[in-house]
Amino acid sequence: MFSRSTRISLAAGPALLGLAVSAALAGPCTGPGAPTTTQTKCLTAVQIPGNPIRSFDISWVNPHRAEYYLGDRSNKGIDIIDTHSLTFKRTIGGFVGIVLNGAGTAVDNNHSGPDGVTSHGRWLYAGDGNSTLKVIDLNAPTGSEIKDSIPTGGTTRVDEMALTTDGELLIAANNAEDPPFATLFAANGDNHFNTTHILRKITGDSTIVPAGFGLSFEQPTWDPKTKRFYVSVPIIANNPSGCNYGQLAGAITCDGGMAVIDPTDGSTVIGAFNPATNTGIVQLHACGPNGITVGPHDNLLLGCTPANNPSNTLTHVINATTKHFAHVAGITGSDEVWFNSGDGRYYTGSNRNCTIPGSPCPNASQQTAALGVIDGTSVLIEIVPQSSGSHSVAADSKRNLIFVPQVAPVAVVGSGGDTTAVGAGICGTTNGCVGVYIHRVDNHDHDGDDHDHDDHDHGHDHDH
Repeated sequence: MFSRSTRISLAAGPALLGLAVSAALAGPCTGPGAPTTTQTKCLTAVQIPGNPIRSFDISWVNPHRAEYYLGDRSNKGIDIIDTHSLTFKRTIGGFVGIVLNGAGTAVDNNHSGPDGVTSHGRWLYAGDGNSTLKVIDLNAPTGSEIKDSIPTGGTTRVDEMALTTDGELLIAANNAEDPPFATLFAANGDNHFNTTHILRKITGDSTIVPAGFGLSFEQPTWDPKTKRFYVSVPIIANNPSGCNYGQLAGAITCDGGMAVIDPTDGSTVIGAFNPATNTGIVQLHACGPNGITVGPHDNLLLGCTPANNPSNTLTHVINATTKHFAHVAGITGSDEVWFNSGDGRYYTGSNRNCTIPGSPCPNASQQTAALGVIDGTSVLIEIVPQSSGSHSVAADSKRNLIFVPQVAPVAVVGSGGDTTAVGAGICGTTNGCVGVYIHRVDNHDHDGDDHDHDDHDHGHDHDH
């Protein structure tokens, strides 16, 4: 979730609102968001009790617990859905919820929460808008789930995060601080009691991520093969030389980077990439990323977006070891991205996908929201329309279910709401929902990955 840009909410006319209401009356999985020609089928929609969904952030699945988690700011908590029965279970409250901007006209993403979320076993970790990490015991009695609220020392949200495979180390980004920073925590692993605490704060070298220009750290992921955290860095200075990262008037022309962090080396500042240690910030080309996820053969898919650099119109795949890369044409504008080891496919929450293929799309009129589907060989399979601003996606690898949250129409929630009829068609209501998609495959039908992603398939946010 990159703090430089803001979402533009468009006014909905009477015809549009009429379509949204009619779609809502038809039941879930209707309209453009439920095409019959795609391999990824709309299965149902799970309704979230309480306030209509105006703003949400990151989502996550733990397939072993058969649970989906959503940072639902509209209801000030983490929503939990049973991925086996596809029913709502509960909301764990205790978060700041939606905070509006000074004028009271739009959601202030930098101070709203919950934001990033990830889990291992019984432990759920979630960032809040007041710069705290919430440590949640999913096995605790209702009302006593939050076991700690750890300040990270900032004034804005704790955003996206990632865990090591054993759940014992966690990294979380304060994306909206200036300069941004990440916090490395000792996490709970498989413990039955909470011992989470801060190990160190990590910043970018000031010549690469200079202060004063709203630069950011975005989604991290853990790669068990190289034993490194990889973090999306939306914009870095001098990539290419002389580019505009905000120090000049006009459009951003600098591309982003990928920070490679060894959690065991004790470093507190990330400098230029050093191939000898496989650490530092790798310069990317034609990509300012938000999301990142580990796929097959130790490849990383990065969710590039024109929200960071208007000329970025592709998706990027890079090998964690060699740093060789390829581009995926036809899909861009992604925030959170996810690799599903169950079907060998990447899924992208592409809230700013270009509607004019191959053209720069620097403004909202050239962008639309979509669920992107990319196979393990980095080929774009299909694009499924979503509600405007839809930027979050997570998949259950044991059941091949893909979860995509939808906001309620702008007529219901105001600024930040869906300006199309797509979300209401997926949901079957005008309250927003979590749309559930399914991809049925034979065992031989996908490209297997090199390691088990079940607890860390996740991939990030520009958010809603």
